[in-house]
Amino acid sequence: MRRPTLRSLLMWGGVLVSLVFIYLTFRNIDFAALRAALARADLWLFVPALLVLAVAIVLRAVRWRILFSPEHRPSMGAVTSALLVGYLFNSILPARAGEAARVVFLNQRAGTPRFEALGTVAAERAVDVLSLLAILFAVAPVLPSIDWLPRVLVLGGLLFVAVAAAFVASALYGERPARFVLRPLGMLPGMSTERIGLAAVSLVRGLAVFRRLSIALPVFGLTAISWLLIALSSWICMEGFHLHLGFSAGLLVVVAVNLALIIPSGPAAVGVFEAATLATLLPYHVDRPTALSYALLLHALNVIPFIVVGYVSLQYHALDGRWARRAASASSSAPSKRL
Repeated sequence: MRRPTLRSLLMWGGVLVSLVFIYLTFRNIDFAALRAALARADLWLFVPALLVLAVAIVLRAVRWRILFSPEHRPSMGAVTSALLVGYLFNSILPARAGEAARVVFLNQRAGTPRFEALGTVAAERAVDVLSLLAILFAVAPVLPSIDWLPRVLVLGGLLFVAVAAAFVASALYGERPARFVLRPLGMLPGMSTERIGLAAVSLVRGLAVFRRLSIALPVFGLTAISWLLIALSSWICMEGFHLHLGFSAGLLVVVAVNLALIIPSGPAAVGVFEAATLATLLPYHVDRPTALSYALLLHALNVIPFIVVGYVSLQYHALDGRWARRAASASSSAPSKRL
């Protein structure tokens, strides 16, 4: 009997996590009140919310491109397409499989070394977590009394220390921590010590944000601006439900949802997204059906457009590859002219 792999365990575990959160979210919900809350929403406000979200995604694509070394820096078009394809696969596959998908896509599209791209993705996640925690600590004094907030602040502090330790290790020791992390790959066929060393070099190159101030400053700046724009998009959607909450509420929703996404979950983090949004809005005395209706539409805003544009990017890449293969075939089969 075939043993389950780590990837399959993560995927099925993520699906199970989503199912649990879906049950907790919809348990004892008044569906008539939920439909009434959805009917009262001013959906036209989701248009400017989507435009603001689109600007934030462009900034995140710019941020990702900055993380690459100049000699391997892909074009803005390739980076944006890879990011959108990653969002597509995050939306349709469990356990955030889109992070690996965009690394593969960028390698195919621009020839970017996979381990360097993987390093930049890891750096992105670390910068995102650090920025979210910094935002949470900054707005904590103006937030309402929330039962789970003190625990999150403590866990956030521990996570901040862990990421900072990784920062120091990368800055002080360069490739050595990466070689240690990649050492188990030596058990795979074809992975020699030399190849692991090259992979470590590429990985560290992708983590340059932890060693170069000239990269760290714009990356952290773009990250903070993008999170504020995403929070603005969430707050505009709140206005569509006439919640009349301050911008800090939209900011807290973004922080809570994206910290919750650290947990492996099912496709598009269904259930986890809604549960995190409910946990954020209920202390503001928003009734449960209205909070859930807001969570559902906000989630749709953050998933459906990315599925569409990600699919278009994937199809364009496939079409472009077919045209390139046809051109190469035609060129190789054309008769050479005698001089």
